[in-house]
Amino acid sequence: MWAQLITAPLKPGAEDRIPELLDGLHGTERPGSGLIRSSAFLEDGEPKLLRILVVFESEEKARAREADEGRNADLVPVRALMGELFAGPPSFNDLGVVRETPYG
Repeated sequence: MWAQLITAPLKPGAEDRIPELLDGLHGTERPGSGLIRSSAFLEDGEPKLLRILVVFESEEKARAREADEGRNADLVPVRALMGELFAGPPSFNDLGVVRETPYG
């Protein structure tokens, strides 16, 4: 497994439109992309930070997803929305999954 933590500073008031952004991102997913799950978090503070953790079967699958021309075309309106909501460029932290422990 491989994960990526994406962090983006939000413009004031943008947090109300996070569901719209997440729905847009979800709409670009394709079967077989290797995406296992994603979770979104809102960190309070100034500026507020949107953090999205995406977990993949492998880094190779994630990189292939990044290069998918069809998905990139679908992302055009989502990226425009990001421009409206983000106060600056997102940062990306690549993470090797050491262990995942389900509880419950």
